[in-house]
Formats: sequence, C-alpha cells, structure tokens
Amino acid sequence: MADHAHNLAADFSAGRGRPIGVSTRGTTNQNRLRRCDRWMLHEPRIGGVLRRADAPLALDVGYGASDTTTVEWAQRLRTLRPDIAVSGLEITPERVLPPRDGVTFELGGFELAGHTPHLVRAFNVLRQYDVEQVRPAWETVTSRLAPDGVFVEGTCDELGRRCSWVLLDARGPVSLTLAWDPFDVERPSDVAARLPKILIHRNIPGEPIHALLTAADRAWEHAAGWAPHGPRVRWREARRLLARSGVPLTPIRRPVRDCLLSVPWSAVAPA
Repeated sequence: MADHAHNLAADFSAGRGRPIGVSTRGTTNQNRLRRCDRWMLHEPRIGGVLRRADAPLALDVGYGASDTTTVEWAQRLRTLRPDIAVSGLEITPERVLPPRDGVTFELGGFELAGHTPHLVRAFNVLRQYDVEQVRPAWETVTSRLAPDGVFVEGTCDELGRRCSWVLLDARGPVSLTLAWDPFDVERPSDVAARLPKILIHRNIPGEPIHALLTAADRAWEHAAGWAPHGPRVRWREARRLLARSGVPLTPIRRPVRDCLLSVPWSAVAPA
C-alpha cells in the first residue's frame, strides 16, 4: 500500500497524460447525491462561475458503474444554467458509458481528461484512497480548473442520508459542509463516519473537527426543549445556539429540509 501511495502521488505531481487515479468500487444509488446537488444550486461561488461562463462545463470524476447520479446532477444544474455541458469521467474503461440525456462519458480521472472545467464533483472517490493521496489529488484537480472554477469533493452513506463535502478553488479548500436527514441521526456527530478522507481520522480531542462536532452535539442537547416540534425545528435552534457560541457558521441561503452545517475551512483545518 505504501508503494502504491507513493507511485500515485508521483502521478499526481507529474500530471501524466494517462488517466490519474485508481479504480474504486463504483457502487451508487438513485438520488444518493441529492443533498450536495441541491446545496450547489444555492452556493454563491458555484452559481457565480456558472452564470458568468460563456460555455460552462461540469465534470463528475469517478461516477462509478452507473450513470444515474451524473445524469441527476446534470438535470439539477440545468435549472441554473440550461446550456451547461456535463460529462462523467471514469478511470475504468469498461465503465465508460454511451451518452444519455445530454450527458457524455469519457475515460479520465483527476487529470480531468484534458478539460478545463468550471465545476468538478468527486464523491465517494477519495474515501477509498490513502489519506496521503488527498492533497495531491486536490491540487491536480484545482490546477486544471477554469478561472474562478470550483471543486466539490465529498463522501456520503449508501443512501445519501449522511453527507459531507469540501468546496475548493485554485487556492485550496474554502469550506466544509455537513448535511444529514433529520430523521436518520440521533446527534450531529453521527455524521462523523462520513467525514471527508482528509478529516475522518482527525476526529479526536485536540483537533478542530472534533471540537466542532462536540460543540454541535452540545447545542443539540441544549435545544432538547424543541424536540416535540421535530428534529428540523430542534436543529434550527441548535444552529442558532452554535452561532451564538462563536462558531463561524456560513449562512444558509435557502429553505432547507435537511440539517445543514457549513463552516469556513479555517475552522476545521487539521491542527
């Protein structure tokens, strides 16, 4: 494994012409990535770059053995920009599928198949890599973005009920977002098992991500009086308490049915 990690890191650094990455399990489910997709439609950085682009391009890296989530993503993005081109990239040749519903599929990985996209998504891909490979993968993608382009890298459970993702630009990570089904967790820290690879092993005392989850759980407990009104209402109160305690929460820019927590990357960057 160590040799594999070293060789792949060298590929990232060299930017070789062949697809960069390793084949992953490729499993997915319908609507698995809906929480992140909906968030993207209302995220100002993403909306801004897509609206300004003359010919916007979005790439889905490592879409897996099915085209389902890529096609769903395209349908959602086209409510924001009807003319956006969407393509899925897979490093496994057997998974490269024929076009469907205006979405194309190509052989490619983190080198982005030579494209210069405005938006890149990679979900449940780096979760299957070594943690030492995450930053080289991030840098490989962000170095190939169009001006002001953005990259969303994250992970979720099999049904998309517990999710987390990092928003990055050419300078590096910008923010971390956690999202979960209000009826699927007992406390916010239950999402910890689906943290991005860069953070999942950092959920220990002394690390900022552990402090954030601990504070979220504490606010959730203090909001217990709101429980009869349902978990959504209780989380809104817990979120208000979190903000009052000094946690730098990013404002929610739309009505949400999920529980959502978003913070600047500086609030959770590994110590």
